[in-house]
Amino acid sequence: MKKVAFIGLGVMGYPMAGHLKNAGFDVCVYNRTTAKAEKWVKEFGGCLANTPREAAEGCEIVFSCVGNDNDVRQVVLGDDGIFSGLAIGAILVDHTTASAELARDLDSLAKLQNKHFIDAPVSGGQAGAENGVLTIMAGGELNIFEQIKPVIDTYARFSQLMGKVGSGQLAKMVNQICFVNTVQGLAEGLNFAQKAGLDTDKLIETISKGAAGSWQMDNRGKTMCAREFDFGFAVDWVRKDLAMAFSEAEKIGADLTVTKQLDGYYETVQKKGGNRWDTSSLITRLDD
Repeated sequence: MKKVAFIGLGVMGYPMAGHLKNAGFDVCVYNRTTAKAEKWVKEFGGCLANTPREAAEGCEIVFSCVGNDNDVRQVVLGDDGIFSGLAIGAILVDHTTASAELARDLDSLAKLQNKHFIDAPVSGGQAGAENGVLTIMAGGELNIFEQIKPVIDTYARFSQLMGKVGSGQLAKMVNQICFVNTVQGLAEGLNFAQKAGLDTDKLIETISKGAAGSWQMDNRGKTMCAREFDFGFAVDWVRKDLAMAFSEAEKIGADLTVTKQLDGYYETVQKKGGNRWDTSSLITRLDD
């Protein structure tokens, strides 16, 4: 039985850590809000730690899933951070959607300490985490990825090593670029359908079987038509992710003209009070 730790029990980390415990791993958790960690232990068992350092001590693998670059730095590099408790030869797997630059920095620091690092952002949303069917894009060394894969398979239906450290974050940027463009197309199509007087339930059932079909249509089509957005991946978070993609695009000379326009649309949704709405709320801009 591997001893592992999970740092960050948000809407994604909470069920991911639960899958690890249910699979038989010895799991120690840490969360900035202690009450959330206490709730997790009551539900799944395991133990909780008072600091990331304490959680990491004695673990073969430590997983983290927090908010952004600054949050990662805090839980990894602080005096009571993960690296201060992580044993020589142990592995840190960061599931946070963060910058590729940060991933490379953490990898360099890990190597100096004879430790290992994998950047492994996820896709699939809260439902994917709860159902154990996430998709994971990883960056790092092959032999280290092969060690963690049987463990992350407890909450992922597919995982892929994309290349060297940072490649997982770059792949996640591509994922975000693609999905927001899909959401906009779906929003325009469904708004058209409603104004044309079509039965949108029948429409979605029909065209989802053809070339227009997508995860977004299957999982968000009906709720978009009903203007229900109190769930899922928040607008604030997608704008955070897109900002990192824009920064990387400037470095490599990639054209994200349309995606930048969609980012502006999401800013409009924020101004309407939709900061925490699901990203499918892009359709509300067409109601104005």
